[in-house]
Amino acid sequence: MQQQHHPLLSATLGTQREIVSFHFGSDSQQRVYIQAGLHGDELPGMAVAWYLKQKLLALESAGRLKSKVTLVPVANPLALGQHWHGTHLGRFHTLSGQDFNRRFPALGDKLAAELAGSLTQSEYENRRLIRDAIDRYYRDTIARSELEAQRFTLMRMASQADLMIDLHCDWDALPHLYTTPHAWPDIEPLARWLGSEVQLLAQISGGEPFDEACCEPWLTLAERFGKDYPMPRGLLPVTLELRGVADVSPEQAEKDADNIINALIEGGYVAGEVGESPALIHPPTALSGCEYIHAPYSGLLFNRRALGEWINAGEVVAEVVDPITDYVTPLVAEYGGVLYARNLTKFVTAGMLVVRLAGENAGRKGELLVM
Repeated sequence: MQQQHHPLLSATLGTQREIVSFHFGSDSQQRVYIQAGLHGDELPGMAVAWYLKQKLLALESAGRLKSKVTLVPVANPLALGQHWHGTHLGRFHTLSGQDFNRRFPALGDKLAAELAGSLTQSEYENRRLIRDAIDRYYRDTIARSELEAQRFTLMRMASQADLMIDLHCDWDALPHLYTTPHAWPDIEPLARWLGSEVQLLAQISGGEPFDEACCEPWLTLAERFGKDYPMPRGLLPVTLELRGVADVSPEQAEKDADNIINALIEGGYVAGEVGESPALIHPPTALSGCEYIHAPYSGLLFNRRALGEWINAGEVVAEVVDPITDYVTPLVAEYGGVLYARNLTKFVTAGMLVVRLAGENAGRKGELLVM
């Protein structure tokens, strides 16, 4: 195992943050990147990453790694320092107001212009050229802020991988994942082993999240040059939502780490044998088909249905209660689906997102992710 330190541009005098990465395996052409804590208050993934570090070290010592694995257990040191009167603020950058998992750069067009005269009839060589171009861009581009330096550091490591796993969690949720349609067949083993109950697919979900930014250059280059040159399959992205923010336990974290290793074995990234993977709980659905239910008024939130239940159109999933007027507002599903995530907050403001259902008919467009 090698440990590398990546200092970030300091935002203020007297401060210096860094990202620490751990590297396992030989310099194989096959690469895996795993990170946790991009939203700094989502800690289930950080716990899983700690167990993964121990297991990857053992696999490396046993000579079982068939790929080079990069692990970043703390992907967002900026967010770890954001606390307000004892409350951890891990999702948004307090200096800029930006979501830490949005606005990552799309390099496809820049790389296409750079590589137009360099690609060859060798897929192996083209993969090397693309990786070198990605590395060169982030090496030579000067970050203008600490937040941008963090984004560039993570992207430089992650976007050269074959498989990128971003560990997150939701407010109060079932285990679920996000990936792209082209990557789903290769990501399905992860869904099976981890018991993911909802699989949400979108080619472009809006907002330039980390996972899509990592695979964007590979997809753009394949689309641009695929007819004339043998292009590599490119990066397979997945964001794993490891239940809710309160679901941090050593038992669950180690179990999740074991199941990620099982999926890596099945995918050929780690040598070994595993039994048959568990059955997929629910087939993949389009992210655009999810129904987001908001509170029309402020008040107390009473949940009336449990996570994992199938909600039919017209059924009440929750109620907003005004304890002054005694007015009770039912929150009714318009389309229906599996209740996979809900807000932890029990006092809601008007317009607050409180429940999400994974269905097929909502037909949402534009920004598909939670903002």
